[in-house]
Amino acid sequence: MKIKKITIREQSVLAALLLIWEDSVRQSHHFLTEADITGLRPLVLQGLAQIPELWGLCTLDGTYAGFMGIDGQKLEMLFIKGDQRGRGLGSLLLAQAIEKLGVTEVDVNEQNPQAQDFYYKHGFYQGVRSELDGQGNPFPILHLSLQEKLKKGGKL
Repeated sequence: MKIKKITIREQSVLAALLLIWEDSVRQSHHFLTEADITGLRPLVLQGLAQIPELWGLCTLDGTYAGFMGIDGQKLEMLFIKGDQRGRGLGSLLLAQAIEKLGVTEVDVNEQNPQAQDFYYKHGFYQGVRSELDGQGNPFPILHLSLQEKLKKGGKL
């Protein structure tokens, strides 16, 4: 696997990433209905096209196994293809984000305990809690920050 910056945002690339997002969400965001997922698709596609830093995790054959999007110090999205989950690929992307790209913040759905555990395991802690998500839906968001020891050069 290789992590590479995605600089060309062609429709085929964005469509491949959208499929990974949907596959991952179906396995981890059990609180979302089919209508919720359908409604989020255009917003995710727009976000993929506009996020300042987009990085993909590529297999040897050049297909994407996962991706992450970063805006400044904030990890805006990190998704791994369903059949690739549990193999350390999310940790690989997150290490790149923290150690090389300066990420110190991430938001996570309160109703997604898998994601919470993942980020807590990697040194994040909960700060503020928002009752609504970014679209005003009743899906509480936890705003996480990286612990001070990691910010100052410690390792994951």
